[in-house]
Amino acid sequence: MRQKVVVLGSGGIGRAVGLLLRELGDIPVDLAFGDIDAAQARSAADFVTTGRHAGLVEWFVMPPVGETPEMRRILAEAHILLDCLPGGLAPRAAAWALEHGLHYANLTEYVAETNQIIAMAAGASTGFALQNGLAPGYIDVLGMSLFQRFCAEYGVDHVDTLALRVGALTKEAEAPHFYGFTWSPIGVATEYVKDAVVVRDWRTTTAPSLTEVRGLVLDGIAYEEALTSGGAADLPDTLAGRVRHLDYKTLRWPGHYAWVQAQLDAIGEGEGRIRTLERRFLDTIPSVDDDDVVVVYAAAEGVDAAGRRRRLQKSLSIRPVSIGGRPLRAIQSTTAAGLAEAAALLLRGQHKGVLFQGQIDAAAYLGGPFVGAIYR
Repeated sequence: MRQKVVVLGSGGIGRAVGLLLRELGDIPVDLAFGDIDAAQARSAADFVTTGRHAGLVEWFVMPPVGETPEMRRILAEAHILLDCLPGGLAPRAAAWALEHGLHYANLTEYVAETNQIIAMAAGASTGFALQNGLAPGYIDVLGMSLFQRFCAEYGVDHVDTLALRVGALTKEAEAPHFYGFTWSPIGVATEYVKDAVVVRDWRTTTAPSLTEVRGLVLDGIAYEEALTSGGAADLPDTLAGRVRHLDYKTLRWPGHYAWVQAQLDAIGEGEGRIRTLERRFLDTIPSVDDDDVVVVYAAAEGVDAAGRRRRLQKSLSIRPVSIGGRPLRAIQSTTAAGLAEAAALLLRGQHKGVLFQGQIDAAAYLGGPFVGAIYR
């Protein structure tokens, strides 16, 4: 049975998830791309109409307020809504899914909007899979799989630390900022300013982002890590009482965090801090559309049943790929793969109500057709 998938937000991630669903999945899909920009929505439809798979592909304009008759028709015919819009619009998209009886899956790391959708979707008859990108998303399922493996292999029911690390980076970076944008500047500014949710001494709490800066070497390459918001998803709650320390940190090239902190010190405190930081980013840091790299690292550490300290860890470095004859940057494919995998879970009818990362079957997810292909 063909499934109709509506993708709201037709930029790099939206078109990538449509392409993955058509080219790699085992569920035949029809696609409809919606965007506030008609040219963007049309371009996304053209982008995925390639490769070996058939299926209807259409596009529509999403108005700033309300719905157009065409949009209402498309939502009425759909089975699932995939939200690739800016994080602040997530509750609006979720409301459409509730109104039209659709499954819903999103990407956003925004904590307040995620909590709003959790309240909205309580008791929903369809599935609402939240925070399904790279971080939050894939990194949390990977972390959960290491936690479960640690407990099973070493005969315990808890760990001392669970570390989640992700960096979306350009291969080259110049002083003074040592960075290039491969995804949303406002998303970066937001995760740098809002507090991070962490577990310290068994207790879930918050800590300021851009603190606990440390070096980390993976495969002989030096990075810097710092706390940022959103990436831990539901794991602090799901693993409450079973992990002594848990945190998510973003990886950057050495020198970047010192430059960002200098910008924040100059900006000072205030309600417009995120937007001001974004403007400084846009004035100084280039966006880079060519070769990029996504670096992933997760580790579970603790003491086994015999009292010996153990660590399980995994690191990956993902480069651009070609799917269906279309090139995808690393940040596109890694983010879209998690959303596509969540969409497949919902379309198979396995979940109702809110689905958290910690509830996902890690083995099936990590070996699924989308995540398994991209995170080889």
